[in-house]
Amino acid sequence: MRPGTLILLLLLLTQAGAGQSTIGLPEVRNYGKSTYRAGTQSWMIRQDTGGILYFANNDGLLTYDGAYWKTYPLPNKTIVRSVAIGSNGRIYVGGQDELGYFAPEANGALRFHSLKDRIPAADRSFADVWNIISFGNSLFFRTSGRIFQFTGDQVTVSHSTDWRFMDECNGQLLVQDNPRGLLRFRNGLWEPLLPGAAYPHDLLVTGLLPFGRDTMLMTSFRHGAFLITGGRLVPFETPDLKAIAGRLIYTAARADADHYLLGTTLDGCYIINRQGNVTQSFTRREGLQNNNILSAFFDRDRNLWLGLDNGIDFITYDSPVRHIYPSSQNEGSGYTSMVFGGKLYIGTSNGLYEAPLDGSRDISYARGGFRPVANAQGQVWNLSEVNGRLLMGHHEGAFEVLGGSARPLAGGTGFWGFYPYANVLPSELVVAGTYSGIRLLHYGGASFTLGNETAPFESARFISIDNNDRTIWVAHPYKGIYRVRFDGGMHPQIRRYASGDGLLSVNNNYIFKVRNRIVATTENGVFEYDAARDRFVPSAYFDKLLNIPNIRLMKEDGDGNIWFVHDKMVGVLTGGERQQLIYLPELAEKLVNGFEHIYPIDASNVLVGAERGFFHVNLRKYLQQHRRLEVSLRTVRSTGRHDTLLFGGFGPATGGSDVQVANHTNTLHFEFASAGYADLDNIVYSYRLRGLDREWSSWSKRVDKEYPYLPAGNYVFEVKARNSLGQESALRSYSFTVLPPWYRSWWAWCVYSLLFGIVVLLMVRYQRRKFHLQQQRHEEEQRRLQYLHQLELEKNEKEIIRLQNEKLEAEIAHKNTQLASTAMHLVQKGEMLGRLKDELARIRKKLDTEVATDDFKKVIRILHEEEKVDDDWDNFAQHFDQVHGNFLTVIKKEYPTLTPNELKLCAYLRMNLSSKEVAQLMNISVRGVEISRYRLRKKLGLATEMNLFDFLIRIG
Repeated sequence: MRPGTLILLLLLLTQAGAGQSTIGLPEVRNYGKSTYRAGTQSWMIRQDTGGILYFANNDGLLTYDGAYWKTYPLPNKTIVRSVAIGSNGRIYVGGQDELGYFAPEANGALRFHSLKDRIPAADRSFADVWNIISFGNSLFFRTSGRIFQFTGDQVTVSHSTDWRFMDECNGQLLVQDNPRGLLRFRNGLWEPLLPGAAYPHDLLVTGLLPFGRDTMLMTSFRHGAFLITGGRLVPFETPDLKAIAGRLIYTAARADADHYLLGTTLDGCYIINRQGNVTQSFTRREGLQNNNILSAFFDRDRNLWLGLDNGIDFITYDSPVRHIYPSSQNEGSGYTSMVFGGKLYIGTSNGLYEAPLDGSRDISYARGGFRPVANAQGQVWNLSEVNGRLLMGHHEGAFEVLGGSARPLAGGTGFWGFYPYANVLPSELVVAGTYSGIRLLHYGGASFTLGNETAPFESARFISIDNNDRTIWVAHPYKGIYRVRFDGGMHPQIRRYASGDGLLSVNNNYIFKVRNRIVATTENGVFEYDAARDRFVPSAYFDKLLNIPNIRLMKEDGDGNIWFVHDKMVGVLTGGERQQLIYLPELAEKLVNGFEHIYPIDASNVLVGAERGFFHVNLRKYLQQHRRLEVSLRTVRSTGRHDTLLFGGFGPATGGSDVQVANHTNTLHFEFASAGYADLDNIVYSYRLRGLDREWSSWSKRVDKEYPYLPAGNYVFEVKARNSLGQESALRSYSFTVLPPWYRSWWAWCVYSLLFGIVVLLMVRYQRRKFHLQQQRHEEEQRRLQYLHQLELEKNEKEIIRLQNEKLEAEIAHKNTQLASTAMHLVQKGEMLGRLKDELARIRKKLDTEVATDDFKKVIRILHEEEKVDDDWDNFAQHFDQVHGNFLTVIKKEYPTLTPNELKLCAYLRMNLSSKEVAQLMNISVRGVEISRYRLRKKLGLATEMNLFDFLIRIG
């Protein structure tokens, strides 16, 4: 048996066993026990208004916020079987022999509050709580033997031997009681829903879902599905539902108004429509961890969560991006695709596959399965529709696909692709890119034949045709771009364009035809061919739209959108008046590097080749999705010597002035998340701490931030999220205050102020004392200085007196010298005059004449008169008193009896003249002087021992 036939049979057997499903599959994300770190089984799933998910898990209440899994065990550590979100925000849970609710404390941490003590003592022992329903003003908890109704503080207990199921549907609270069947709660009582209805033996209801205004869909564990309508129980049977019933339906959920999910214990879950036909299945084949479904829940964005027997799975049920796997055994790389003849053809690394299309607007929802095309195993590089025929470029040659088989057209080398050479169809010539260059195929109206025309290259994989002038453009990523024209003789004219022809580089060169322009993309940007200058120039048109280096693929769709691949990212530049550049991060780094493929069919169907199969993108739906993008704070913790939980993630997270962080725990750790579960890989965050950060952080996928050792002050932490469409969430903020250290606290400042006051007082007192001492020292210093000044003055006065005395003495000495000189002059004059008189008297005695004698007498008389003139005492006395301190006046006053001659003698003696000098001055003999001295002593009353000179010196 051929390999292709074997694969076909395996696929058919697989599809027959599972029922027909859609060809497109949403993303399936697996969460194992090692990821969420709780029990293996999750029995029920719910979501609150903030988007946080709650799982009734074996280990307790399990929560997930998009970033963090946390488990909250019950006090008795038993299994949590049920969970419900109350209108008051409480999370009600039921476990084994325990029931109650979790509610946030003041710091946002969840704490369990048991309601068991409100139950009558006789009924406080019970088994698992399987269902919790909020109905009217009451809350109902179902166990196998009791239903507890809590209404305010009142508790009502309904007993039964076997309460099997409870749920609310179409505004009614319903319960299955064995053997009474379905009961509804009305006016405080349980009454039969379908009086007289015959229920299958050992019926176990597993789901009650709205199926219309007056109709409900009921699922059972072993007996399949039923419709409750018009007061009757009607089996809902289709071939698909019969097959599902044998797989044991354990849970059911409503997907939308027209689709329902049935979860089984043996074969995963199925999505059925209102006609009872399977439209989608999710099993291990589609990526589930196992096929035993315990719980199913559609969140607010219509993502599907499955609680498995071992693990939790997430499915982007309503995502505009879905997977297409043509082969369940070998999900080969996706290279090419084409819709042709009402079928979807997929070319992969292991062959060509086809699937019929049922007319669905979104072909990923087309029901059916792929089958391999015969004779097309191996690398399929390209699918092209040329002249109404489907051509396949294959590793082994060129093929035409017809009737479920590939017919060879040419071999000997691999073929990359096919392009009509003329602008009018059908084209008689078809350009084929091969491993070794360009070949031409001739079309004769019925078939294609390989011609002899060639244009040799190392490889001609990237080709664009300018049909207006029949120019073939070939790009080689690492050698440049080539222009090929066939002349009239069909000989190729080849021109190579490299770095000297405007491309700037010969690396990463690709050629495309976009907006009717020949466009070259390189590592230096986007270029266009300028025919006038025969060179490539930077594209002015794309410079404003898409001037991005290293674009590996450009493709224009029918709506004018330009799809491109850049740095392993898929993006689209939307057409129309409002152009928008959008990246699809869901496809990031999932394409086949170097063999990127984008096939835009229409706005609802774009196929993208991937490393594993294909992605289907519904661009219209992608652009219209308006998921609520929110960001929430999940944990705020201060750390240091001791850790403190400031906010536990539940309730309002605004913080405030009352949130005060001790300085010894001033390292703040923030955790945040966004509940956009389908977009988790594409959500990025930015944050800042007002009071510390000036700018927002760069966008990143980081979901926590730590600020170590914050100084004292007021802060506000702010965080926001952004999705792949550039939509930003509202800010979430948390304000808090880091207290100063103890030595900067208010009481410390009070102590400091008191100490400061005391210090100031002491300093004032000290200063006063110091000033007093300084004043005393200053006064003492002043007194000392005054004393020194006085001494200095006295010294100066004494010096002045001394100088004056010296001056006086000098003057006196001078006067004495003058007086002495005068006295000596007088003495000398007297001596001279005496000698002259004596000489004249001697001469007169010798003269005999009377005349001469008379003349000599006349001369002697004149000399006597001169002596009288020199005896003018008054002049001498005046000068003498000036010199000797009024000596003569004083002594004359004290001794008035002294004669003028005695006064003269006193003056001469005061001058310390010798007796001889005195005798000459007084014109007496020396003896006369001694006698005069004696007489003077007696008048002065001097004792014998008293020296006359010493006495006279003292006078004055």
